[in-house]
Amino acid sequence: VQLQAYGGGLVQAGGSLTLSCAASGRPFGSYSMGWFRQAPGTERDFVAAISWGGDITKYADSVKGRFTVSRDNAKNTVYLQMNSLKPEDTAVYYCAATTSTIRYRSNEYNYWGQGTLVTVPA
Repeated sequence: VQLQAYGGGLVQAGGSLTLSCAASGRPFGSYSMGWFRQAPGTERDFVAAISWGGDITKYADSVKGRFTVSRDNAKNTVYLQMNSLKPEDTAVYYCAATTSTIRYRSNEYNYWGQGTLVTVPA
């Protein structure tokens, strides 16, 4: 499956942004999807994930209550709604797909998008 993430940009602290990840190739509903982020000089960290059917979602503690992951299998797209953004949310955000159930580690994902930059100035 090929993934393309988009929707990043510059947003003021306290603002909102929605990232999208469009998939093509194998049936999208076969994959659990994850969002990860990587700030300069840091490792790629788990942000959120959603199961094949969208009935199970998981979040990192740092974004719980502020971010919402969702998917539309008819549109082959997964979303990350980000509210109450903070400067520490600044990072390149990546979407990823796994043929397994929800996973939290980046090395457990098979396919990756190219990343989209989110910047929240201090």
